[in-house]
This record gives sequence, structure tokens and C-alpha cells, in this order.
Amino acid sequence: MESISMMGSPLNTKETFLPNGMKNGLKEGAKATVGIIGSGDFSKCLTIRLLRCGYHVVVGSRNPKRAAEFFPHVVDVTHHEDAVAKAGLIFLAIHREHYASLWDLKHLLVGKILVDVSNNARMNQYPESNAEYLASLFPESIVVKGFNVISAWAMQSGPKDASRQVYVCSNSVEARQQVLEVARQLNFIPVDMGTLSSAKEIENIPLHLFTPWKGPVLVAVSLSILFFVYSFIRDIIHPYVKNQQSDFYKIPVEIVNKTLPVVAITLLSLVYLAGLLAAAHQLYYGTKYRRFPHWLDGWMQCRKQLGLLSFFFASVHVVYSLCLPLRKSERYLFLNMALQQVHANVEHAWNEEEVWRVEMYISFGIMSLGLLSLLAITSIPSVNSALNWREFSFIQSTLGYVALLIATFHVLLYGWKRAFEEEYYKFYMPPNFVVALVLPVMVIMGKVLLLLPCVGRKLKRIRRGWENSQYKEETMGSATHVSPERVTIM
Repeated sequence: MESISMMGSPLNTKETFLPNGMKNGLKEGAKATVGIIGSGDFSKCLTIRLLRCGYHVVVGSRNPKRAAEFFPHVVDVTHHEDAVAKAGLIFLAIHREHYASLWDLKHLLVGKILVDVSNNARMNQYPESNAEYLASLFPESIVVKGFNVISAWAMQSGPKDASRQVYVCSNSVEARQQVLEVARQLNFIPVDMGTLSSAKEIENIPLHLFTPWKGPVLVAVSLSILFFVYSFIRDIIHPYVKNQQSDFYKIPVEIVNKTLPVVAITLLSLVYLAGLLAAAHQLYYGTKYRRFPHWLDGWMQCRKQLGLLSFFFASVHVVYSLCLPLRKSERYLFLNMALQQVHANVEHAWNEEEVWRVEMYISFGIMSLGLLSLLAITSIPSVNSALNWREFSFIQSTLGYVALLIATFHVLLYGWKRAFEEEYYKFYMPPNFVVALVLPVMVIMGKVLLLLPCVGRKLKRIRRGWENSQYKEETMGSATHVSPERVTIM
């Protein structure tokens, strides 16, 4: 186990501590002492975590008598100056606006390691990061940014999956290594972010609100509104205008259920359309080293989110479909159909073709949902990490295209002959299933084109590093005519 160096004691001596009571490699009764300035929720949870890992904790508070009630009895809760004097590594669990309250302790903080765990209310709230601001106030102290991405709940309950990483940065390599080791002792995964200039980036991490999901969610919502309005015009407005028939009761369930599958298969098509466009880009330029356009690069990075949203819409579509027979309107329609059959003296209404169509339609729908479930499960980080690259690629790419193909057959069987009947083109607008088939059919045809030997071999060569001679000449020519002003020596 590596040792943790606590510097800046009142005697200006350097000592090395281990959290299990080892000092300079020898067994001693005193444990490594860590100071915490502040007595809020984060301070309490950090204290408990440090105690469990064998550290001795001293907490500095403006009102130590009142704060001592909320800490274990083994914790030394005292005034700020006493806490600073007893520890070489100090966590500052206070807000930025309270940094100035430590100004009177500046002489005691000389040589101390100050770990800034603060966050801001919004991204880029100040010109400089909180850690850089703290370093400017106490230039003779060693400031380290870290532990700000860990919530008080995660600190108390223990690291769980996404909350395991602790980002640390500092201008002092030695201080940075000490804080990294403390993070390891607390069972977190430390990530070295380099110098203190990375502090602003670290402080912005907890303020991100589903950043990778914003674009995909916007696309999904836009498609939902578009197809909902499309279905509303065809199935509600058209009967009302033509026959004065009021079908507005269909809006909450039936119209929504017609919208969901169209959005689901469109989002799934968008997942694989991005890969096809990337392959076309590489084939066109004859190299894999030319950067994708910014819009395509962003599209490629949000394919996981688009796929999960597709699975969500498909799952909700299944639930809505199962609830269709439970509606009162459906029961009335069934009774009316039965009465019409009785009045027409029809004893046997069996339609072999229609029976087979519905059976196959439901079967393909179940299979596509099962494959989508497998794709969604393998996108979970814990499951993803258990797969090698070939296994992951087979599931997400090969089985993904199979899922899209089966979903396309599901839609085709739903539409069947109705795609060629004029009565289903209301206001000259094609049925929903026809609109839903446009993008997936294009994607499937594009994939078939890439599987052709003449195209697939060239694409495989490009992805293995082969470059078109024309692209080589262009890159060599641009390299030989680089302006001296643009050359930067690192």
C-alpha cells in the first residue's frame, strides 16, 4: 500500500502516514489525521467514510458545540484554527463565498493541502474556477480540486457504478497523488485530470443535465408531435369533414398508439442510418482518417440514446396495444359487428388470409421487441463491460439490423393490401404504416449495398488503414504548404 504524505505541520516537518495506523513504516497508535472545514451534510458523510477507512478526522466549525451533536463521538469537532493546526490534508466543505472567512488562518494554512470540494449553481458561473480562486487567495497553500462529483448520499452509502469516479487536479504532482490515494482508500476510482486548469471542467461535470440525451429527446419529441398531428388529421379531421363523424374519443389511446410504433421504428432506423452515412463518407474520400462533419460526428455519438428511446416507444406501444380491447368503445364496436353478422345470417366469418396475417404480424412484433430488449440490456455499462468488442459489435450491429428487418416485416404485415387501396389515402395522405416504412427500407437497402462484395471489400480495406492515392496527394500537398505562422512546437 502506498503511503500518504501529509505536509505542512505547525513545525514545518514532513511526515508520512498510513490510514491503518502505520507511521513511516512503523506501527503507532495515532492514525492519519484529515481535517474538514465545514459541518454540513457533505462534511458529515465524508467524515463517516473516512472513519470507516481508518482515518482520524478533525472537523472545524464556526459553532463546534452545536455541530458536535451530528458527528460520531470519536470525531474531534473544534474551531477552524484548531482543525487547521492538527491536519496537513484539509477538505474545504464550504461554498466559494465563504473562502474569505479563512483569511485570518492564512498563516496556519502555509504548506497545507487544501482539497476544494465545492460546486457552483450553474455552469461557468465565474470567470475562473473555485479552485483557482482559492489558490489565488492562499498562494502559499497547495490547492487540489476533487470529490466535487460525489454526492453526500453516495459518500455515505458507498460508491455505486456511475458514482465511483473521483476527478482530481492540482498543480502539485505530489499533493495530487496523495489525494488520489485517499480516493482509492475510500473505495472510489480516482481519475488524474492534470493541473489546476482542469478545475473548471471538473466543476461543470455535476451541472450537466442529461447532456447526451438532449438531441435524441428533441428528435423523439419532434417526431412524436409530427406523427401525432399526421394521424389526427387522417383519422379524426377527415371523418369529421367528410361524414360529420365524431371520432375524437380515439385521441387518448388509438391515435397515440398509432404514433408510438412509427416513432419507434424511425428512431431505430436513425441509429443505423448514421453508420451508413459514415461508411459512405469513408468510401467517397477513400480514407478513414478524414474527420466526419460535425453534425455526423454528433449523430454517431448519440446512437445509444436513440436506440434506447426506440425501445421505450416500442415498449409503450405494446402496453397500449394490450389495452385496446379493454376500452368501452371497442366493446361497443364488437357488439355492433356481432349484430350485423346476425342480421346478415352469416354463420361462419372465418377469413384464412386475415387470420394468418394477424398471427404473423403479432409474431414478428414480439420478435422485434425481444431483440430490442437484448440491445437495450447490452447497452448497460455493467453488461457492456462483460462483453468483448466482437460480441458487443455482433449484438449491437448484426442483431440490430435483424431487429430493424423484423420490425419492417411487422409493419408490412400490418399494412398488407391496404397500402394499395385508395380509401386509405385520406386527404391524399398515405397511411401511417406507409410513412413508417420509408426510412427503414432505405436503411436496409443501404446495408445490402454495403454487403455487396465490390463495396464491402473496399470499405474493409479502408477501415484497415488503406488510403486513396488522391487523398494521400492532397494531404501531402497541404502539409508541404503549411504557413510558418501555423506551426506550433509543443
